[in-house]
Amino acid sequence: MAEQDPVPMAQGAGQRLGAPESLGISTLDPGHRPPVMPPGRHVTVRVRMLDDTEELFDISQKASGKVLFDLVCSHMNLIEGDYFGLEFQNHQKMIVWLDHIKPIIKQLRRPKHTILRFAVKFFPPDHAQLLEELTRYLFALQIKQDVSCGRLTCNDSSAALMVSHIIQSEIGDFEESYCRSHLLNNNYIPDQMPLIDKIMEFHSKNVGHTPAESDYQLLEVARRLEMYGIRLHPAKDREGTRLSLAVAHTGVLVFQGHTRINAFNWSKVRKLSFKRKRFLIKLRPDLNSSYQDTLEFLMASRDCCKVFWKVCVEYHAFFRLFEEPKPKPKPLLFTRGSSFRFSGRTQKQVIDYVRESEFKKIPFERKHSRVQHNSRVQQNSRLSPLPSPRHHEVPTEHGAPRVDSPHRRHWTESALVSAEDPTASRTARLSPVHQRNGHDDRDRASSGSRTEERRGSTRQTHPEHLNTGVVANSPRLSASSGHSHGMVNGQKSLELCGHSPDGRLPSPLTSPLLNDAGSVRTDDEDEVRRKRFPTDRAYFIAKELLTTERTYVKDLEVLTVSFQSAVGQDEATPDSLKNTVLSTFEPLHKFHTGFLREVEQRLALWEGRSNAHIKGDYQRIGDVMLKNLQGLKPLSVNFHKQSEVLLELEKACRGSRRLESLCRDFELQKVCYVPLNVFILRPLHRLIHYKQILERLCKHYPATHVDFRDCRAALADVSEVVEQLQGSLIKMENFQKLLELKKDLIGIDNLVVPGREFIRLGCLSKLSGKGLQQRMFFLFNDVILYTSRGMAATNQFKVHGQLPLHGMTIRESEDEWGVPHAFTLVGERQSVVVAASSLKEMEKWMEDIKSAIEMTKTSNGPSSDILSSNLTDGNKDPSPVSENKAPPVGPPSGQGPVPLSVICWYRVQSLSFSESCRSLENHLSGNLLRKFKNSNGWQKLWVVFTNFSLFFYKSHQDDYPLASLPLLGYSVTIPTESENIHKDYVFKLHFKSHVYYFRSESEYTFERWMEVIRSATLPSGGPRFLNSKEPLPH
Repeated sequence: MAEQDPVPMAQGAGQRLGAPESLGISTLDPGHRPPVMPPGRHVTVRVRMLDDTEELFDISQKASGKVLFDLVCSHMNLIEGDYFGLEFQNHQKMIVWLDHIKPIIKQLRRPKHTILRFAVKFFPPDHAQLLEELTRYLFALQIKQDVSCGRLTCNDSSAALMVSHIIQSEIGDFEESYCRSHLLNNNYIPDQMPLIDKIMEFHSKNVGHTPAESDYQLLEVARRLEMYGIRLHPAKDREGTRLSLAVAHTGVLVFQGHTRINAFNWSKVRKLSFKRKRFLIKLRPDLNSSYQDTLEFLMASRDCCKVFWKVCVEYHAFFRLFEEPKPKPKPLLFTRGSSFRFSGRTQKQVIDYVRESEFKKIPFERKHSRVQHNSRVQQNSRLSPLPSPRHHEVPTEHGAPRVDSPHRRHWTESALVSAEDPTASRTARLSPVHQRNGHDDRDRASSGSRTEERRGSTRQTHPEHLNTGVVANSPRLSASSGHSHGMVNGQKSLELCGHSPDGRLPSPLTSPLLNDAGSVRTDDEDEVRRKRFPTDRAYFIAKELLTTERTYVKDLEVLTVSFQSAVGQDEATPDSLKNTVLSTFEPLHKFHTGFLREVEQRLALWEGRSNAHIKGDYQRIGDVMLKNLQGLKPLSVNFHKQSEVLLELEKACRGSRRLESLCRDFELQKVCYVPLNVFILRPLHRLIHYKQILERLCKHYPATHVDFRDCRAALADVSEVVEQLQGSLIKMENFQKLLELKKDLIGIDNLVVPGREFIRLGCLSKLSGKGLQQRMFFLFNDVILYTSRGMAATNQFKVHGQLPLHGMTIRESEDEWGVPHAFTLVGERQSVVVAASSLKEMEKWMEDIKSAIEMTKTSNGPSSDILSSNLTDGNKDPSPVSENKAPPVGPPSGQGPVPLSVICWYRVQSLSFSESCRSLENHLSGNLLRKFKNSNGWQKLWVVFTNFSLFFYKSHQDDYPLASLPLLGYSVTIPTESENIHKDYVFKLHFKSHVYYFRSESEYTFERWMEVIRSATLPSGGPRFLNSKEPLPH
């Protein structure tokens, strides 16, 4: 038959989910583009989708909530997005919806550590009103979540019927043995075991249903349930009876337990309002009704009332209005009441829009999980693990096969990657035709997508970081670049020895002093050896787990062995402190020693160094992580005791000068290469690192991979623990930072007090009668301190004065004083003119100070005077230590750790609390080859990255580093052609005349080292503030 001329067709849902023409990974219809991004500093926001995958979106902090929501909908190619919303936990621990009108920065105090959940916001009474299959699929995912967590309650028959439709959409037609095995391995509802037979009976009646039909039937059952779409808000009536309020498309509902006892239709409601804790429903007059005019319900707080009132306003507007309400004109003099309004299309507008468009006319086809399962059975001749029931297939286009899209820069690429070195992503997807061909085509395609691409020279333009291994049958709603976001913390450079390559004595802030004889010189034979190891990206992710676990176990030994022998054995150490430290860290050290042994054994099998004939069954790591993370759950109480250890240690040091001196001496030892308090927080940060590793594995694996299910289960376990600990971790990080600064400052009486938050430190020039003088500034949420370094050999700063933030104003004053990058701080008692080293530094300082000033207007921070009474005049060179103060804290310059504040002083840098937190939560270690600028060979070193520094060891078995390199002020780039570095995976660190080259073993490790080093050398987003109502843990 002759080929017909192609007829242009409107692009529909299938093409949106599978067209080769793409914007990075997501594919969009004509006119359905990502929203315009307003100017301003960008922040990275994490969004958890309905299938429990997480995506990162890079947006301007000045962008409104609607910009972010439109990005998410565009990423999923979702047309009927108005039924959905983004919810998150605010600083008052309440779940709220993201406001589409307000800027992101005013809603998310800590965007990096806030997870927004994409969820159904408006539940229509009839799912037939959902015109797109993709929308119904997302609704089905929401129902599955609600059933699984017990939010959607029902009788046993309804529960069994819904589960039967769920498994029909996932595993296909009924087969008794397989269905029973699947239900035994996967829980869809609480207390599922007694209902397995009933579920199987219903499942046997669903033969022939497609996944789309199963979703439709699931929604048909769910919409008839009383708790369908109900989100309960606790309240009490006037008699004090415990009730719950909810809102639906019909109006406001009243529940007692899970039983509806009353309903107020929108037609009967005249006004909804709240006053303090009272939620008021004013009804229209009705002679036939026994209700009074106004009903009153008491809720937990005013904020609870406001949250529920907002939901009611939005539900009423979405289901009852024909079009979006117009904003009220702003009054000239004053406002009364809330300015909140519904923003977005109403349900009528959504239905009209989709009906008028052509998006829905081209169907798409989804494949059962059984297709994946059968292909694996043919290959392995055994039953392989199925995907988790919480993770589902993404609909793929019925028709043309998916092919690799060309390299393009994705609009959600990592915020940590600079414009000079963009990261590109590729996706390899299979069409349904290839899926049906059995395991041969699939295996070839998936193995190709999982194997790292051929190594290219890092000297050519910038590195392109490739395939994440996503296939069309992946359960993820979308795929994106799998960069993790972390950072490094305030570090202290260790005692250094040797000479720099040019023969001069080194600066403790500029160079790691390992000379050419310090380690084994390597050459091309090492590269030949390395190429014998596996090249799969998953192997190198697992190897990162191994290398960082080695460092973590060593860090635990600092507390359990070194600290106990140096401090714990002294009679000045209270028994309570000894017992707390031992009971907290000894079990963790024992557990992680065993975990490390298992990881080492698995990597040895993976590399084929032992039992090579069975290594194919061991090319995975998820099962090891899942087993050990579950084994770690009994020790969860130890993670909650980190704050107890910090407080006990600080209390003991305040009460004993002898113990304070012992701890200070211990921090001078080589084994204590970062501040002691950082070691205490290590277990909490290690959990975050496990989460990042598992996220990278899940993004890399296709859903059919044997390791995918274990990785997703382990990720769910560790994510739950991290979420529980997140709030206390932020407070502990702030407390640790205040304790660290307390040691760095002279002339303060009460720096560490409840309610005080550290925001930024850095070097500025202060304008005085003698001209511009270099000063170190410390910004807190209630005061600014300015200091200088003394003439004595000490790393401390002498405080000159304080500027309370209450009543302060700030303005640029470059033209006024003729000083570049100058701005004036106008306080109630005095004004100070300062100048930053660059325009970027000035903008960071002014932004943080303005934010802190705004915070003082709404919070009750510490008000006590922070300084001692013996301050010297600001224009004089003060004595470094007051006579009535304790001896200098910290070692002389060049011996022992160098505080971060000193590094910022010498390199004229600044450091924010958000950057410090990011540094504490990031960690990397492993072997690197290092080369000086003028040396010939490469030296193999064990390198640990943490605390804004690189620490260098001869091997991972060493107890302490030979040298360190603080990275503040450094730049990381790729060597140019003229530098004649003809090797792969090389990056360059340079600061002024100091240049170092480092070489990694694979593309993945190269990406990770570049990523974490950039996190220490590039500025992060805006300031991070604690909840002002949560004091420090004193």
